[in-house]
Amino acid sequence: MEKIVITTSFIKLDSLLKLCGEAETGGHAKEMIFDGEVKVDGEVCTVRGKKIYPGAVIKVNNMEYEVAGA
Repeated sequence: MEKIVITTSFIKLDSLLKLCGEAETGGHAKEMIFDGEVKVDGEVCTVRGKKIYPGAVIKVNNMEYEVAGA
């Protein structure tokens, strides 16, 4: 599991996918989310602007990312 450190209180899911390198653009992130390819804390999430807080675990493309605060 890879840690992704954010310096704000939360990050939106589509921005997180770009930050961790899973999505090249916002449009690509949107497609991945709407296609059900992204899990947040073990559940499929189709909300592009979902707020992700430190402690959350994101799974996409057989990779897991844990969000950590700075």
